[in-house]
Amino acid sequence: MKPQRSPLFPIFLFVLINLFIFSLSRLGLALWQADRVSAVEGWVALFVQGIRIDVVALCYLFGVPALLTVLFHSSELWKKILRAWLTLGSVFILFMEIATPAFIETYDFRPNRLFIEYLIYPKEVFTMLMEGHQSAVIFGLVFTVLATVIYWKISGWAVKDLRPMSWKWRPVVALLVIAVSFLGARSTLQHRGINPAMVAFSSDALVNSLVLNSGYSVLYAAQQFKDEENSSAVYGKMDTDEMLRIIKAVRGRPESDYISDKFPTLTQNIATYQGKPKNIVILLQESLGAQFIGALGGKPLSPNIDKLAKEGGFFENLYATGTRSVRGIEAVTTGFTPTPARAVVKLNNAQSDFFTIADFLAKQGYDTSFIYGGEKHFDNMASFFYGNGFKTIIDQQDYNNPKFTATWGVSDEDLFDKAHETFSKLQDEGKPFFSLVFSSSHHDPFEFPDGKIELYEQPKATRNNTAKYADYAIGHFFELAKKSNYWKDTIFLVIADHDSRVAGAQLMPIKHFHIPALILGEGIEPRRDSRLVSQIDIPTTLLSLAGGQGNYPMIGFDLTKNVDPDRAIMQFDQTQALMKSNGDVVIQMPNKAAQGYYYDKTKATLTEKTVPEEMKKEALAYALLGSYLYKNRLYQLEDKSEKRP
Repeated sequence: MKPQRSPLFPIFLFVLINLFIFSLSRLGLALWQADRVSAVEGWVALFVQGIRIDVVALCYLFGVPALLTVLFHSSELWKKILRAWLTLGSVFILFMEIATPAFIETYDFRPNRLFIEYLIYPKEVFTMLMEGHQSAVIFGLVFTVLATVIYWKISGWAVKDLRPMSWKWRPVVALLVIAVSFLGARSTLQHRGINPAMVAFSSDALVNSLVLNSGYSVLYAAQQFKDEENSSAVYGKMDTDEMLRIIKAVRGRPESDYISDKFPTLTQNIATYQGKPKNIVILLQESLGAQFIGALGGKPLSPNIDKLAKEGGFFENLYATGTRSVRGIEAVTTGFTPTPARAVVKLNNAQSDFFTIADFLAKQGYDTSFIYGGEKHFDNMASFFYGNGFKTIIDQQDYNNPKFTATWGVSDEDLFDKAHETFSKLQDEGKPFFSLVFSSSHHDPFEFPDGKIELYEQPKATRNNTAKYADYAIGHFFELAKKSNYWKDTIFLVIADHDSRVAGAQLMPIKHFHIPALILGEGIEPRRDSRLVSQIDIPTTLLSLAGGQGNYPMIGFDLTKNVDPDRAIMQFDQTQALMKSNGDVVIQMPNKAAQGYYYDKTKATLTEKTVPEEMKKEALAYALLGSYLYKNRLYQLEDKSEKRP
């Protein structure tokens, strides 16, 4: 009997199999999140646009092998290559869908560029997964191995008995395959091919991400890494002069403060405090958002912070710039505005000659350090810090006999004991110091020592219990600090890098950007500050309180002065928001017009609203500024050759 199967039969078969996998996964995820899908009336759009994206993904994945199959289907070598291609491609699709629920539980979004970034650190991530998500990991690995075997067998059967195609028809069919694959991959006749923004239809970022499939989402994110210098271009265009004019107008600084023709944001700054320069210590708290702070209306998990809030400057209305630790580090050490690209901690052009307050203070004679309980290489921190003014880094290997070691490093108590020891020694040496102390206990899988706190809930390993332990450790540190030789000469900042599990049925879950910030030290007057401020305002304020004056490029406000920033800038994946104290919000998404909203803080809801065009321009200026400064290497300390006379 003559072979009856079309040469393209294996391709068609695996396209159908993977369309089934995509649809089954999307259905399961949608049923899991049914309340949120129903809330935006998204059932029809979710699946119609979902099939569209799935076809796009499969055209990219199988378009080339389809073309080569038409040309070389008679070759036994090509059949083996085709089997491998079909198997590996399908296993990748299945693996990504299996990994999706756990990712959504943590980030409220399908796997995206964070998924790729975490792959760089397999030891930390695998340990975390095995500690907190062991059953999901084991199921995923076993199922992936079984799927590999099954797909390999199916592909072996599919490539058998293919009907030979005449060579005179092969070029014709090949052109047809090229045309179908090209049109299917673009999914539109418009100038720009399809992208996630084109299929987003709701006000819920998670539901919009469910339209995608996880393989497409991750590969689309990977493709964006190559153009991070221009990442903000997705929000729109604005003349550089207009952008800088808007930023300067918002700041309200006189033109005479700008002292460089080369570096457009470089200003001269006079500190409020004019005495002997003080030490600066930043206690950057992992994931300790406002929801965990009683004094901010959160759960009663922070008795120590609540008590300390009555002793210093406590910011009630401060918002993080992002949802990752590196974004928080970027904000509090560099004052840099957030962009859709990765934080500057990870970007190539920021690994040296990029402004940090550590570099600024080092040039003024300060000892500068980063003290961490985990491994310094994580998230590229060591490279960024060493290249930009941090003289010393203390990480996990520098702790002798720690009291408790968890997945992400030693406990917060061990961290603060080491910090106290380090500061006491530096004070004895008579040299001013700056230190960034970064905690890690309040992180999935939520491990901390027994017997330190009365548990808020059962079981022990929860976000709430670990937040309470983090607060306990802060109290432990300040007990030591207040009795120390360095207390009277030091300004302390307690601030979160971001909130824990930033999620919500909105394009921008603003509620989860609200974080605590508390400034303490001798001479700091107790005050609750209700101004709407951003993380980028904190480093300028710290320098002013410590007597650190001079020229720097930060655009944050000095909150020791009579100013009202009246804005918060927030980056959530590829979406950026600018919020004002009256509740007006501008949300910018890639390749879409900016949209106005009203944020009701009491209800934590966003409602569409017409906002002034000037505010939309301000939002775009803020969004474009970071990419412009980064691309042109303009975020540096003063270039004396360019200083104005």
